Amino acid sequence: MKKNLVISVLMTVVTTVLLGIVFPLLMTAASQLLFPDKANGQLIVRDGKVIGSRIIGQPFTGPGYFHSRPSAAGFGYDAANSGGTNLGPTNRKLIDRVNQDAAALYAENRNAPVPVDLITTSASGLDPDITPAAAYFQVPRVAGERHISPEEVGELVRSHIQPRQFGFLGEPRVNVLELNLALDRTTGP
Repeated sequence: MKKNLVISVLMTVVTTVLLGIVFPLLMTAASQLLFPDKANGQLIVRDGKVIGSRIIGQPFTGPGYFHSRPSAAGFGYDAANSGGTNLGPTNRKLIDRVNQDAAALYAENRNAPVPVDLITTSASGLDPDITPAAAYFQVPRVAGERHISPEEVGELVRSHIQPRQFGFLGEPRVNVLELNLALDRTTGP
C-alpha cells in the first residue's frame, strides 16, 4: 500500500512538472521562434504604439471609417467577455436591435440591400472581418466623408479583399482595421 502511494505521488509530481511546466515552456519557445507574429496576437503597431490586432475586432464609429460587425461581447468588443448574446430569433430585444440597425443602415445607403453581417453579431463578438458586400455597402458614406471618389474607395476595398483560405475554406473577407489604416494612409485621418 505504501509503495503504491509513493508511486502515485511521484507520478503526479512528474506529470505536473512535465505537462504543466516543461511542455508549455517548450511550446511557447517554439511558437516564438517559428511564428512570432501569430504567437503575440498579430498586433498592429503604428508610430511605436499598438493600435489593434488583426484577429480581434474593434469598434469604428466615425462616419469616415468603415464600421465593423456589431459586437455582443461584454459592452462591445470586450475580449475578456467574448461570446454572443444567445438570443433566439424570436426574442423581441434581438428583433428590435436588428430592425433599428437595418433602418439606420438603409437610410445611409438606399441604393443597396443591407448586408446581413452589418446587422448581426458573430458568435465570438470579436470578428475582425466583414464581407466584401458589407465593405462595398459603406463606400458611399466613407467617400463622402473623406471627400474622395467612390471609385477610389472601392478600389481600396478591392485591394483588401482576402480570398478563401487554401481556395476553399471560409468566405472572402475584408479586415476592417487594415482597411481603415489604408484609408488613413491614403487620405489622412
